[in-house]
Amino acid sequence: MTSEHPPTGRPRTDGVCRPAGSRGRLPSRAGTVVVAVALAASVALGACTGEAPAPAGSATSSPSSSDAGTAPGPSSGAGAPSGIAVAGAPGPLATLVRSVYTSGDLTQTSTPSAGAALKARKSAGGPVDARAEVGSWMGTPVAVVTAGDDVTLAVGPTWKVVGGWWPSLGVARPSLGGGPRWVLAIGSDARKGQPLERTRADVLQVIGIDGNGGGGVMGMARDLWVPLSTGGKGKINSAMVFGGPRAQVATVRSVTGLPVEGYVVLGFAGFMKIVDEQGGIPIVIPRTVVASHARNMVIKAGPQTLTGAEALAYARERKTLPDGDFGRSRHQGEVILAAAVKAKLAGPIAIPAALTSFSKVGTSNLTAEQILTFTAGLHQLSPLKVGRGVAKGAFGWAEKQSIVVLGAQARSLFAAFRDGNLS
Repeated sequence: MTSEHPPTGRPRTDGVCRPAGSRGRLPSRAGTVVVAVALAASVALGACTGEAPAPAGSATSSPSSSDAGTAPGPSSGAGAPSGIAVAGAPGPLATLVRSVYTSGDLTQTSTPSAGAALKARKSAGGPVDARAEVGSWMGTPVAVVTAGDDVTLAVGPTWKVVGGWWPSLGVARPSLGGGPRWVLAIGSDARKGQPLERTRADVLQVIGIDGNGGGGVMGMARDLWVPLSTGGKGKINSAMVFGGPRAQVATVRSVTGLPVEGYVVLGFAGFMKIVDEQGGIPIVIPRTVVASHARNMVIKAGPQTLTGAEALAYARERKTLPDGDFGRSRHQGEVILAAAVKAKLAGPIAIPAALTSFSKVGTSNLTAEQILTFTAGLHQLSPLKVGRGVAKGAFGWAEKQSIVVLGAQARSLFAAFRDGNLS
């Protein structure tokens, strides 16, 4: 995703939107399909959209270092051992980074997957000028350290390397937790005074990466009538009311067949706050939308940067769309991809600040290692290997309410997404 705006897609009967110019395919899959942001939370994963990185080599302290629970120690200057400078890093983190570049022993200071990737690395052939940004994920310190094209992902407070990519050290492939991987982004319909995690899910978007530069965003129509993990049948978004976000994830898993790792949840106010703090979301709006539930706010067609209120209105609108709830889910996917484009432009160095911002207004059961490697994985995506789709179905009635019946289109979409890629 290297352009300013998300790629335009061609509508398909299988519900997958392919990037223009791609040669995407809908792979055939064997096996039975039984299981799978804000808006909100959907943008949480795509909203690693902090300020543009400072020039390489500039000595900056992370604005979120205090939030991370680790006071920034003296940055490593040009006279640091082995000529390795790590600007903005606490002392223990700087020591860890020097160990990465001097072929030091990482047995106790890296995860097994990151350690295996770095085992055959070569030492740096000369001085290294690195920059660190430190932030926090649900109270756990996180850091991204960049040096040229290299990226090191670390988690504190006892700093460990959890992933990254190091082309300068001869490491062939990124270490990002493997693939395919999926995370459920949930936008909570909670209003003021209501619990964020026990209100109906207004947004359900499954975000996937395949570990090979591809990925996808799959919207779930909230009126899908499915077996709930809490028992009985109901609309898919009601699982969170009865059992919280863990029950919502379990329901999505059982419906789609995808082993979703966990969830991120964000409410309306938190979503708007994050979007506004990050300077809005650049996007191309295909058709003018009049948001009926937002005092008829008009969101005009064409390229523009949406404010938090506009992005929320665009992602929530249903009544004025010809395909109703399916169109709303499609809009949500567009916002996620637009946020991911902005994230790509900002670079991995912006991730810690974005995770810190989200932690203040949202909730998640993902560990710091999971979220850090997953969001960093978004920066490895190729623009022609990312697609989006919406799980659709026929309209029906159950218990005196309008529902969407799971059908062949949705099952084909679930099968297509089993490799983490919808391109």
